[in-house]
Amino acid sequence: MGRKAIEILNLDVKKLIKMLNAALSEEWLAYYQYWIGARLMEGPMRSEIEPELLLHSTQEFNHAVLIVNRIIQLGGTPVLNPSEWTKLAGCDYDAPTDPYIEIILQQNLKGERCAIQRYKEVADFTNGKDHTTYQIAITILNEELEHEEDIEGWITDINRMKENFKMMMSK
Repeated sequence: MGRKAIEILNLDVKKLIKMLNAALSEEWLAYYQYWIGARLMEGPMRSEIEPELLLHSTQEFNHAVLIVNRIIQLGGTPVLNPSEWTKLAGCDYDAPTDPYIEIILQQNLKGERCAIQRYKEVADFTNGKDHTTYQIAITILNEELEHEEDIEGWITDINRMKENFKMMMSK
């Protein structure tokens, strides 16, 4: 990062790099959780939801790219070893041991809600102090909010489908 760029930052850069490495770890875990969950998933609406989860995984990968680039720009080193991801991440990785679609979606929803909190914290920390990181955090936050809305919609649709099926069976 250039001298003027460092000069205009009005925050603890080491703390920010630590926050971004935690976010980076979470993005890699989210990428894998979406990707592997989409591949293993079973149940109603799988054929409609699988491509969307794969798109979400690609978006999580793109978030990781943004974060890596910013860590490097700030003079930091991105987390180098995947074994560190679960140690640095504040969000849990839930292995998809039960491939039922609702379980997979609930796991992803939990991860999205954690990511929303992470990027709110990064945005709050950088607002008015580091415009570049702030813009990155807001961009990612908006995508995470869209992911949450998508997942909530799918869960609602599956629940409606189950209710309709119960009503049909009781007739």
